[in-house]
Amino acid sequence: MERGTKLDKKRVLIVDDESHIVELVRVCLEDTDYEILEAYDGQEALDKARLEKPDLILLDIMLPKMDGYEVCRNLKTDDSTKTIPVVMLTAKGQEVDKVKGFQSGADSYMTKPFSPLRLLTELEEKLSS
Repeated sequence: MERGTKLDKKRVLIVDDESHIVELVRVCLEDTDYEILEAYDGQEALDKARLEKPDLILLDIMLPKMDGYEVCRNLKTDDSTKTIPVVMLTAKGQEVDKVKGFQSGADSYMTKPFSPLRLLTELEEKLSS
């Protein structure tokens, strides 16, 4: 099969209630071999993760309907999604927020504003492990 076809692309679910952040991450990833999925609230994130089975989830904390901590806990206790790496991507940069993120099951934690290069490095690292 030819490289770059839809079947061999890694799928990344971007979860953020701010469409400009989703678009910014999309632009950072547009020249890569990632297929982008989007969700704009916590419940939609859970539903999409269970239905689409992405290879990685970029998850904001401050979301409508269900915050990112709760989404992450739900993902990590569901047999169908518990192995999907979750990278928290959030403006909440206090140490207490990071600890809470890891306690909820996050595999990594990045704060906004973020470096596009660091984001790509983080995705590659999480998807290759």
